[in-house]
Amino acid sequence: MRLWFPLLAVVLLNACSDAPVAKTPEKPPEPATGRQAFYQTFPQAHTWSVDAQPLRVRSLELSELPADHGKAAAWEVTYVSQSKGRSRVYTWSAVEAAGNLHKGVFASQDESWRPGGSDKPFVIQALKTDTPDVLQTAIAHSETYFKNLGPKPHPKFVLECTPRYPDPVWRVYWGDSVSTAQWSVFVNAVTGQYQGR
Repeated sequence: MRLWFPLLAVVLLNACSDAPVAKTPEKPPEPATGRQAFYQTFPQAHTWSVDAQPLRVRSLELSELPADHGKAAAWEVTYVSQSKGRSRVYTWSAVEAAGNLHKGVFASQDESWRPGGSDKPFVIQALKTDTPDVLQTAIAHSETYFKNLGPKPHPKFVLECTPRYPDPVWRVYWGDSVSTAQWSVFVNAVTGQYQGR
């Protein structure tokens, strides 16, 4: 009789382990804010070079997943390393997309880089204001643009430190590129304050 109890326990354990495990359905992809995407890429960049600093953060527009309220389906972050004299671009994407964009974080080949250009790297602590708040500030200072009738493109974002301002700034622009933008607004990434057009 004592032999039956251990055998019964083994049979029950095997039956439980063979039971199908219910899978949780995968969440649909969601766009991310600029800061969320940046912090997705930073660990890999830090593995590439311990002194990696961001040079530029840029939103990418994808037809597969529209941008929404200061969020984008994909982001591109350029890092530089002074010790290596190299730069490297990392992308974060919510979905697989054209243009060699893959879901998650992916790194490109690194390239040569020398400090002293017009664009300077900035410390990660400067990224205090996130893109949804930046967008609200930009819209609040764009009455002239929004008074014009007609459809408006989705806003896009670029974060960089340029000679024009002492702190890194978010440039919010409406158009295909910075150079062809219909309208452009600068917002301080540290304070969240409007800087100009």
